Amino acid sequence: MTGQTRRRRAARSDKIFDGLNLLIMLFVITVTLYPFLNVLAISLNDSNDTVKGGIHIWPRAFTLENYDTIFAFQGLITGFRNSVLRTVIGTILGLLSGSMLAYTLSRKDFIARRFVSIFLALTMYFSAGLIPFFILIRNLGMMNSFWVYVLPGLVSAFNVFVIRSFVDGLPYSLQESAKLDGANDFRIYWSIVLPLCKPVLATIALFLAVGQWNTWFDTYLFNSNNANLTTLQFELMKILQSTTSGNEAQIRGQNLLEMQSKVSPESIKMAITMIVTVPILLVYPFLQRYFIKGMTLGAVKS
Repeated sequence: MTGQTRRRRAARSDKIFDGLNLLIMLFVITVTLYPFLNVLAISLNDSNDTVKGGIHIWPRAFTLENYDTIFAFQGLITGFRNSVLRTVIGTILGLLSGSMLAYTLSRKDFIARRFVSIFLALTMYFSAGLIPFFILIRNLGMMNSFWVYVLPGLVSAFNVFVIRSFVDGLPYSLQESAKLDGANDFRIYWSIVLPLCKPVLATIALFLAVGQWNTWFDTYLFNSNNANLTTLQFELMKILQSTTSGNEAQIRGQNLLEMQSKVSPESIKMAITMIVTVPILLVYPFLQRYFIKGMTLGAVKS
């Protein structure tokens, strides 16, 4: 067998392998995108036509009436503003508090390191329950307050342990070098440890942001009587609950029977899903690169 024949066979095998990979990736992309495209198509389809079924990735009777109906509800703009504020503030403060505690627990010279770690771990397995938590929030004076969205979940044991594991993997010689240069603990944390933790911080930031954005139950418990502190998810939950309940109640001045004559519960459900999902999809691409890129390349090895 000549060298030219072997090269031809190798090139043919490479083409077959690339073709199979392409087919597999196309299948994975189709399976991944189809649910999202199906929800988008139904949300943009006429509600009377949606009842017939058979809609896949393209609306059969295009309309924006579903979204117009949702945005006609009073309180939705206020809810959107509060949801954005709680997501931004809660994510930033959660990252700072979690990373500070994780850095402290990663220090071998911290005397109470073992005790605090065990205490945090116990909070992941044991909880007092909803009623004691409600009483605690009431006694702290955080009822009908914006900070009830941020302060109770400021420190997450899971997030602290994830960040601490990442900090433990950083070369300790970097901190020793900074100490020799006269840097204090906060300077080391802010100027050395924090920049190197960008990959794990981006991951935790996404967890925190999604959690803050999707939460509505705390609004129901603590701020349901204050229209100025409502959140987008709480308002959308009320709309969805009312469109599927079949009662004749009014929601902030919007007559339910009139709304049901325009749109179907299925169309409302899909439109609400899109409204809640799109903001997170817009943020994710900016954080994705930190999931795969290490920030310790070129650092001093121990």
